[in-house]
Amino acid sequence: MTIRTERDGDITIVTIDRAEARNAVNPEMADAMFRAFVDFERDDTQKVAILTGVPGAFSVGFDLKWAATNVKDTWFADHDLDGSFDGSDDRPRKGPMGPTRLTLSKPVIAAISGPAVAGGMELALWCDLRVMETSAYMGVYCRRWGVPLIDGGTVRLPRIVGHGRAMDLILTGRQVDAEECRAIGLANYLCDDGKALQTALGIARDLTRFPQACMRADRMSAIRQWSLAPEQALAAEWRSVETFRQEGMAGAGRFASGKGRAGDFDGI
Repeated sequence: MTIRTERDGDITIVTIDRAEARNAVNPEMADAMFRAFVDFERDDTQKVAILTGVPGAFSVGFDLKWAATNVKDTWFADHDLDGSFDGSDDRPRKGPMGPTRLTLSKPVIAAISGPAVAGGMELALWCDLRVMETSAYMGVYCRRWGVPLIDGGTVRLPRIVGHGRAMDLILTGRQVDAEECRAIGLANYLCDDGKALQTALGIARDLTRFPQACMRADRMSAIRQWSLAPEQALAAEWRSVETFRQEGMAGAGRFASGKGRAGDFDGI
């Protein structure tokens, strides 16, 4: 049972590799996944990460066989959150599934085959974009066993699909196939079976080509605005003008020279 980390140029690929348990995550794996994403965040050579599972499963969530006999008071204490928690890299905190409490400055793409359910669904929700194979599915399967969503599911799911749809999925725990996931905004891209990682790599390579400071500023503004009033959010967004000085002036010059016309992104 391992968490594998590989690099494809400036793209980090983190793979959950426990096929015999459909990529159920135990504490050792959660810790390894957490550390992999902290390392990605701190590595200036890496621009985009992909989280995936060995073919056939993204993750069925937390390892309930482990939990049935091993969860003690110390486990709860180890994952407790206090008032100082802000998700930033200077005080990284590990969630039960690993990286789910990190607020990274760089994007992460989920490449999903098979089930992404319970805590596995929460891992997928933590990612910025989700690529699903046509036979993949999600669902709050932990509803069946009295296990609550404690890795961001009740926070991120309503923000992604809206409150009404989120309540349906949270309360019923039903299976949500890939087509429905795309229809409600839970999946950003669908692809043929066996192509999730390949598709995610294509998207990641596109993202690495953009001016990074600007893309990251827009991404973080969109993430942070949820807790702000519109006036505060607009003021926070305006601070991104600094990246215009860093990258936008040069980009405007490239446009003026003829690059990027008619939606052509080659040579940007």
